[in-house]
Amino acid sequence: MKIWHKGFNINKEIEEFTVGEDYLLDQKLLKYDIAGNIAHAYMLYKVGILKKMEYSKLKKALLSIKDLEIKKEQEDVHTAVEEFLVKKLGDVGKKIHTARSRNDQVLVDQRLYTKAELLEVIDYLLEFCNVLNDLAKKHEFVAMPGYTHMQKAMPSSMGLFLSSYVESLLDDLILLKAVYDINNKSPLGSAAGYGVSFKIDRALVAKVLGFKEVQNNVMYVQNSRPKTSLQVVQALEGIMLDLGKLANDLCLFNLLEFVKLPKEFTTGSSIMPQKKNPDVLELVRGNMAVMAGYVATLCGLYGKNPSGYNRENQLTKKPLMKSFDLVVDNLKIMTLLMKNLKINEQKCLEECTPDIFAADYANMLVKGGLNFRDAYKEVGTNLDKVYKMNPVVNIKNKKHLGATGNLGLGKLKVKISSQQKAWEKEKAGFEKALNNLKKL
Repeated sequence: MKIWHKGFNINKEIEEFTVGEDYLLDQKLLKYDIAGNIAHAYMLYKVGILKKMEYSKLKKALLSIKDLEIKKEQEDVHTAVEEFLVKKLGDVGKKIHTARSRNDQVLVDQRLYTKAELLEVIDYLLEFCNVLNDLAKKHEFVAMPGYTHMQKAMPSSMGLFLSSYVESLLDDLILLKAVYDINNKSPLGSAAGYGVSFKIDRALVAKVLGFKEVQNNVMYVQNSRPKTSLQVVQALEGIMLDLGKLANDLCLFNLLEFVKLPKEFTTGSSIMPQKKNPDVLELVRGNMAVMAGYVATLCGLYGKNPSGYNRENQLTKKPLMKSFDLVVDNLKIMTLLMKNLKINEQKCLEECTPDIFAADYANMLVKGGLNFRDAYKEVGTNLDKVYKMNPVVNIKNKKHLGATGNLGLGKLKVKISSQQKAWEKEKAGFEKALNNLKKL
């Protein structure tokens, strides 16, 4: 029976439509709903609403839940857990929802879930940065042409190309840190967005659940549900944009034979026996559009809702969860791929044709005393006289900060390691808080 049941049965078609997929999606929230319930019951005991024995029974019953089927008629994990408690404890179980709404309950579950998922994404992101940086170091001085407007432009290197993505992904980490902090606030106690008439202790709940602080304004707590989901998914989109762009570059490099995927990483054609297709890269590239769809969905759900809780907020859960799954899957597959990618050094070198050294010849004339505009014209009208320089010597000689001869890969390695240690500490603190609920 629904916890909001009022003595009449809801139309079955309406029920089917309004329940949606929550009863399926909420399996991912079960452990966090249990944690939120323990923290809430502990607070009710501390402020005198529950007796010690009642709290002890509730905690013991909650900790006994290892798996729980969420039925469609229950709508969500919150009802399933409450019905379990009532069945097991009777009237004591009915007290768990005192001073709380499903609105702040789902939010605390989602915040804890999001926190855990962000920590996992950051783990995979930093691992991928390490793989890219190590590959850049291994091929630091593999000379290759750089491109502008899809045409050969100037001398480049495989090290420059790969490490550019390391730095871009570390910028993504800055955004992940920002949304992690935004999400790291306890919503419990906001109820349906207007508070409750009990003297509750919101700060205590935040502390025992490992949140950094309480989210203050109770109406904003409810308004922030789609907004925070949107901000998180926008940060995740930044990662997918980088992965998709890298995948696209590698598709082009595969075409130019600068790189080669191991045959076991390719798929085939149903008609052409010779084909070894880079489908994995094309799918990563395509997943940028899938992520953009999740962002668009959440934008619409936030901006077009009036203040206060509205049922559309239910629709934010799926795109948020799907976004985490998508980013993790793509980070894992791209990490595996980059660990096994083959660099065709000889082909990269062969394609360093004389024309890509034109700008360097103009610069040589400038060093000899000619102004740049005249040097540019001199080389531009005599391109047939430009001959091939030694590409490796060329890229090594460009030693200013960030250039091919001074990529700072060692500094990037230190930065990645420092971030890994900091986030491992944060993850350990979060896990400790959840484990300590058993001891309250």
